[in-house]
Amino acid sequence: MSARTPDPTTVLLRRGEVHSPADPFATAMVVERGQVAWVGSEGAADAFADGVDEVIDLDGALVTPAFTDAHVHTTATGLALTGLDLSDAPSLDAALALVRDFTAARPQDRVLLGHGWDAARWPGGRPPTRAELDEATGGRPLYLSRIDVHSAVVTTALLDMTPDLAPTAGPRGTDGPLTRDDHHAVRAAAFAAVTSEQRLEAQRAALAHAASLGIGSVHECAGPQISSEDDFTELLRLAAEESGPRVVGYWAERDVRKARELGAAGAAGDLFVDGALGSHTACLHEPYTDAGHSGTAYLDAEAIAAHVVACTEEGLQAGFHAIGDAAVTAVAEGVRAAAEKVGLARVRAARHRVEHAEMLTPDTVAAFAELGLTASVQPAFDALWGGEEGMYAHRLGVARARTLNPFAALLRAGVPLAFGSDSPVTPLDPWGTVRAAAFHRTPEHRVSVRAAFTAHTRGGWRAVGRDDAGILVPGAPADYAVWRTDELVVQAPDDRVARWSTDPRSGTPGLPDLTPGHDLPVCLRTVVGGRTVFVRPGE
Repeated sequence: MSARTPDPTTVLLRRGEVHSPADPFATAMVVERGQVAWVGSEGAADAFADGVDEVIDLDGALVTPAFTDAHVHTTATGLALTGLDLSDAPSLDAALALVRDFTAARPQDRVLLGHGWDAARWPGGRPPTRAELDEATGGRPLYLSRIDVHSAVVTTALLDMTPDLAPTAGPRGTDGPLTRDDHHAVRAAAFAAVTSEQRLEAQRAALAHAASLGIGSVHECAGPQISSEDDFTELLRLAAEESGPRVVGYWAERDVRKARELGAAGAAGDLFVDGALGSHTACLHEPYTDAGHSGTAYLDAEAIAAHVVACTEEGLQAGFHAIGDAAVTAVAEGVRAAAEKVGLARVRAARHRVEHAEMLTPDTVAAFAELGLTASVQPAFDALWGGEEGMYAHRLGVARARTLNPFAALLRAGVPLAFGSDSPVTPLDPWGTVRAAAFHRTPEHRVSVRAAFTAHTRGGWRAVGRDDAGILVPGAPADYAVWRTDELVVQAPDDRVARWSTDPRSGTPGLPDLTPGHDLPVCLRTVVGGRTVFVRPGE
């Protein structure tokens, strides 16, 4: 990316399809001073043609609001893009081969970083041992996070660099993946070895990749157990100084003053109430089907209530990482207790957030609606781990697994949804995310493509307190993307809704056909605040 430069003051886009509720049949749009100035028909566009600085002929392309990814770990995403990615490794042997190749290719790295292994998908179902990794790296320090980033396997050399480990994590202790505090310790040691130059390269790579996918904003979910203060502040500075997607930062620490000091929108994001299902650390009411325990609780309802009160009184958003049903229940109980202290209206106005919120019950769905909590969710989790043969079913049994990620129930209850990827846990892939929600593996949890698209565009803006953005109407920020796609359609779980929505009387603008097997739209251009931040080569 280059330093910020102003784009032409006034731009007319015409001869396309503009996705706008202001005019469901719009084919043209005018952008002026970083805002949408007008949307309308091709005939009316002629009146603007002579008074603009630039005319873009869309040649039938689709214009939509840019996507907002509401849960990203930017530096880790960039390191995965530029480093060792094991997400496609089909077996343990293949993963070890990739580790050997990466080690040979990166002699300059103080610590080798990799991500994305998932032993549950490998024949034999086991992760690499420490001895195998020591051999594959020639004894160099290596950190390999599991796909959910809640556990990791490491080499002996990295353990030797980590003084704050529990005794069981040392070379004489367990050889399995490290979790909880031990994982946080080795992760901190590994990322402390990343230079400022490596970090900047990774952040630029991640933001450039996001822009190439039509993503105009990301919510950075940082914190002391995830990255570092320098990582967080340098990312916010980069986003402010260089053209690219907007970055809204969340700092997951119970010290509310620290979040404000660092320039965060909230003391929120991955403030851990529990861990992850894949690592057996999500906190459940009933034990795991494949393990003799119920996971790990990091915060109880009392601690949650105290944090929500502190954030509400400081005018900051609170937010929590909660996946298991016991963790989500603790959040609901804690936020309700906070509302009893500071007032329900103040708590609702603050738009506090819950990240992931996978294991919901009818009671917790109702509590989210009552308390005005935003559900910041990742539909790709269901696409990756759902279904009767998926990781959810292995961990929880088929019956419990079918209850996960109930997007339709949340929408029916009026709970605000903001979609994201949790990248690098799942890739930045906005249209794939919309598809995953619309074609959920559990049919009763499916939502319309339109509702899913709204959750991934306007929903992300609403999650940060902006109701005037993420939509192409006059006065809204000119954050938009241009797409090459096939015929536009209306898709909904209920065929009666789909039929009405295609009736001209409904005034419902169409969206790309996301039926599994169909090609996803290709981003041709991404614009943020009127500045072009991506143009596909050759376009």
